[in-house]
Amino acid sequence: MRTVELLLDEAADAAVREAWRRLADAGLPSQARHRSPTNSPHLTLASCPELTAPIRWELAEVAAALPLPVRFDGLIRFERPTSVLAWSLELDSALADLHRRVWEAVVSDSPPETLSPFHEPGRWSPHITLGRTRRTGAFAGRRVPELLPPFPLSVHLTTLRSFDTETGTLEFLTART
Repeated sequence: MRTVELLLDEAADAAVREAWRRLADAGLPSQARHRSPTNSPHLTLASCPELTAPIRWELAEVAAALPLPVRFDGLIRFERPTSVLAWSLELDSALADLHRRVWEAVVSDSPPETLSPFHEPGRWSPHITLGRTRRTGAFAGRRVPELLPPFPLSVHLTTLRSFDTETGTLEFLTART
């Protein structure tokens, strides 16, 4: 499976890493414990079985639209198969349009049953994961906001990349030249 992700500018990346550190120091689930060299703060837009030539063509157009200014919106929790703590991003028209373009690219050349419904426009919730665990309710009842640094209000999404879950490799996706 291949993800399609956006990386944050340096200041936002540092703020997220500080939040990771504080969660880990408090003994809570944190992405800081994910020791892979590919682990970095990111926004997942979609995933698909492979990045085919038609998908890559469309993603090059998306990469040309970067950097994209966005605003952090607050702290959120998800209880899906895993318990996730994240900073949400405001879904303004520019981010919604960029996401729609990525979704249309992966849908155009992927079997429908391979796509995550959580990434579908209208269902997608843009967020930067701070911590996750298989323990349901791991963040409930904790004074998490008091542990975290203030989230940056305005940041830029700067780089489009893909992570290959089978090989563990990253690929940076760039605009056509």
